[in-house]
Amino acid sequence: MKIANKVKNLPPSGIRKFFDIASGIPDVISLGVGEPDFVTPWRVREASIYGLERGYTTYTSNWGLLELREQISKFIYEGAGVDYSPKNEVLVTTGVSEGIDLAVRAITDPGDEILVVEPSYVSYKPCVIMAGGKPVVVNTTVDNDFRVTKEDLEAKITDRTTAIIMNYPNNPTGAIMPKKNLEEVADVAMEHDLMILSDEVYEKMTYEGTHTSIASLEGMRDNTILLNGFSKAFAMTGWRLGFACGNPDVIEAMMKVHQYTMLCAPINAQMAAIEALKSGQEEMQEMIKEYDRRRRVIVKGFNDMGLDCFEPKGAFYAFPSIKKTGLTDTEFSERLVFEKHVIAVPGSVFGETGVGHLRCSYATNMEQIKEALDRIADFVKELEREQAPKIRTRT
Repeated sequence: MKIANKVKNLPPSGIRKFFDIASGIPDVISLGVGEPDFVTPWRVREASIYGLERGYTTYTSNWGLLELREQISKFIYEGAGVDYSPKNEVLVTTGVSEGIDLAVRAITDPGDEILVVEPSYVSYKPCVIMAGGKPVVVNTTVDNDFRVTKEDLEAKITDRTTAIIMNYPNNPTGAIMPKKNLEEVADVAMEHDLMILSDEVYEKMTYEGTHTSIASLEGMRDNTILLNGFSKAFAMTGWRLGFACGNPDVIEAMMKVHQYTMLCAPINAQMAAIEALKSGQEEMQEMIKEYDRRRRVIVKGFNDMGLDCFEPKGAFYAFPSIKKTGLTDTEFSERLVFEKHVIAVPGSVFGETGVGHLRCSYATNMEQIKEALDRIADFVKELEREQAPKIRTRT
């Protein structure tokens, strides 16, 4: 049976592997899922149910419901200060994951090079490969707070480079990009005529300072595809709803791919999203306050047990280093599951500079976070005893 080489050679998601390993293990605690432990707000759920009761079960426009696009346009203008026309500059997608795929396919010809800022979410490079492009990794490091620099980008640009994919606040590190850093990236993009694909799904989860969208910077509105969604900020992961905003020519190109593959996002999810944008802000803020509280606990917990932990300023992930244990991040994660029943994702699945780290989500309740930290601390102590030189006594 023939399988396309570009698909056959793609590795499976390194995130999901650890859920398969943990299947059937009792009392397992997962710090692996990038999913809020909060339920979608009641009013949002009710809006969807009411729509079903009224018989709204049809397709929508390929672009998405106009009322939703109007609410998205208002949401982005109020948050980022960028004005997008709901008629032809906003596209409703089936999650941000589809939005990334559409964006890459809409702008990529065979052989085009797209810079992927890492550590990054696992789907970016596969999307580029499946679109016929070549992903070129731009590494960031903890020494620079995982922020990409002008020098990092320029070192990888060639005459085939067409775009940059970046995600801030970042999954898996929790890093953010202050405005002055984004201005450097914008300068590079304009100098080399590069499109920015900016995944800002965690933008509301910015704990220090204020999130700046690169699309809001001078000259960047039409050079940016702004990608966002409802999964994280509104606890709507299972609804599979996102959106893309940008230049009308680019958004129309994305819509063409969307209409031939997905057609439209589910109408009941779109109706729920309208209500989320109208009335879900209060629940969102309470959720973010709780994440901030957990953030401080988990970072302190890792540092107290001797695992240096970068302080995340956004998203809901901690990214501790486990290099001093002597294990690889994959070995550490696998043993942690089997011996202590805690799931953490090895940092290497997010790129080369994730090697030696763990991604630990604090989108789980405080009791489980504290129990997981206790189990990890015990595991680290046991590793220290294993590796301690054995004292030989004379007889």
